[in-house]
Amino acid sequence: MLRKVGFLGPSGTYSEEIALSLYHENEARLEPFSAIDAAIRAVAAGEVDESIVPVENSLEGSVNITLDTLAHDVDLYITKEVVLPVRHSLLTKKDGNKNIAVIVSHPQALAQCRKTLGKLYPQAKLQPVDSTAEAARIVAAGDGRYAAVGSAKAAEIYGLKILAGDIQDNIANSTRFISLERQPVRQVQGNCKTSLVCQINGLRPGSLYNILQEFAAREVNLTRIESRPARTGLGLYIFFLDMEGSTAESNIAGAVKAIEEKCLWYKNLGSYPVYHTGK
Repeated sequence: MLRKVGFLGPSGTYSEEIALSLYHENEARLEPFSAIDAAIRAVAAGEVDESIVPVENSLEGSVNITLDTLAHDVDLYITKEVVLPVRHSLLTKKDGNKNIAVIVSHPQALAQCRKTLGKLYPQAKLQPVDSTAEAARIVAAGDGRYAAVGSAKAAEIYGLKILAGDIQDNIANSTRFISLERQPVRQVQGNCKTSLVCQINGLRPGSLYNILQEFAAREVNLTRIESRPARTGLGLYIFFLDMEGSTAESNIAGAVKAIEEKCLWYKNLGSYPVYHTGK
């Protein structure tokens, strides 16, 4: 039986590109979802074996819907991370089209190209949609006054022209994608990370310091720390923590155990391998 792998659809998204890089055609059946949270919930519901979704961009930061759904709505584990250099193109229905009134794309993609789009088409309205591929589909069905920010692959799929390439504001634009499953990775080797999310007692002075010192004392390298609303009251927050290494290492395991004991609420998102894909 083929493995079912969900991704943010429709066909032509960067999430699908990651899925295709991980699995051959005879290894998995790819299932598109119209929204990131829908792809995540599908794993929790058993509709797919795993889903691949974006979690962070080097220019625009975290994808909040991914973090919030992971923290509050499902009990899943991160089983892979793939970092993709993202090269956006401006896609149109006609060659050399200068009459662009609206530019559509995923909110993150629009934000990653904001300065360039402002220079190229200062009068165009930026309109967010659910994905870069959905934007391409809208342009393909439109009257020629719309353009989309998306991939060269999306242009090929939907029969669009590339009006401008490499329109991201920074050439170092990269996005982290994670694969989510119902069970954690049992054995992790090579380049890997461990992630967790927790809530501390924010009313007690030094609470965050007391957490962070557990990592420093064990020489654990935190690669990311980010707060999100706890949804239990104004001014209350949860923290997402990423660290180098896996819980198979004694210092990582010790730090994770200490954090669990000190927190009001805690969720271990697992240890997982990290891959980088070039373009």
